[in-house]
Amino acid sequence: MTTKQHLYSMCDEYVESRIQRILKSLKDLEEDMENEGKNSAGDKYETGREMMSEEWNKLSNQLKEFKQQKDTLKLAKSRQDAQHVQLGSLVKTSASNYFVSIPAGKLELDNEIYYAVGANSPVARLLMGKLEGEEFEFNNIRNNILTVN
Repeated sequence: MTTKQHLYSMCDEYVESRIQRILKSLKDLEEDMENEGKNSAGDKYETGREMMSEEWNKLSNQLKEFKQQKDTLKLAKSRQDAQHVQLGSLVKTSASNYFVSIPAGKLELDNEIYYAVGANSPVARLLMGKLEGEEFEFNNIRNNILTVN
């Protein structure tokens, strides 16, 4: 398995673990809502229901966001390697290594650090379209792009 394939796998595990955690929270909340209905009445019941409803909406939005990240990851994986930085590129620079895919954060593989960043992140926007050997400035530091694949 290539480095890029490993990083895809790590990002997929990241997203899937978040989705599963949210689904469990939604299931637990649904059970709580059922129990609240059996045990409560009056204003206290309505307040509790409203708080649970807000939590449900928050979790539902998070679930939607992580499902979109999963779709973005699939799109990134389907991209053909290119010489310029694009969604799905693995970019090694003089300062850091970036995997332009989803915002999964710091990933460690074979004693090297990679930062999985979304295509709309500040560093990814600076990198997009650039080629090996080009320079860019991030956080007031000049960087060279060493490899793009």
